[in-house]
Amino acid sequence: MSAITIDQIEKTIDVTCDTVISNEKYFSDLDGLASDGDFGTSLATGFKVIKRDLPDIDKDGIGAMLLKIAMICSKHVGGSSGPIWGTGFMKAGMASKGLNEIDMQQLADMVGAALEGIMARGGAKRGDKTLLDALIPIHEKLSEMAATEAPGAILAAVTAEADKAIDETRSLVAHRGRASQVGQRSADTPDPGIVGVATILYDWCKHYGVDYEPQAAELKR
Repeated sequence: MSAITIDQIEKTIDVTCDTVISNEKYFSDLDGLASDGDFGTSLATGFKVIKRDLPDIDKDGIGAMLLKIAMICSKHVGGSSGPIWGTGFMKAGMASKGLNEIDMQQLADMVGAALEGIMARGGAKRGDKTLLDALIPIHEKLSEMAATEAPGAILAAVTAEADKAIDETRSLVAHRGRASQVGQRSADTPDPGIVGVATILYDWCKHYGVDYEPQAAELKR
């Protein structure tokens, strides 16, 4: 199976920046249904800096690049998202230290490290209606398919996991994050973090020519 190079990871991060920036208002509008409506702006503020600085970020290794992005997230992404996304990039960077290319199993290990860091930092678990409800099944599916499937098939499969998580968590009451402060009012609303993860993956599919038909209304728009 072909390796994923540092150049490909850089390009994928650039695509992610475009997704976050172009969906700034939409993600904030979703957040406003059960929270203070700043999720999209908080995330986009940091990812605008990432996109601006990405060409000049240290490319001596995947880990070095991701650790620099982690620092930008921690400094420039607002609200609770800064520590969460910053921790995710930091742990993934630590897991890929000294590498200039990775295989799918190493990518799964990086996602697993990011997950552990996010759970430790935020105290959330699966079922609390946070982005973990997308990231955990993504990691499980990636680990399951890493050794045998082509990258395109894996990308479509993990996008489907994030897509499903939107509807599977829609009726839940949030137990973490600012949405948890409104109690029952958070039920029957999509979690913006989950929608954000799913939207990023769906845009990766479109960028890399991977066929995927979205199911959740938030991806079909």
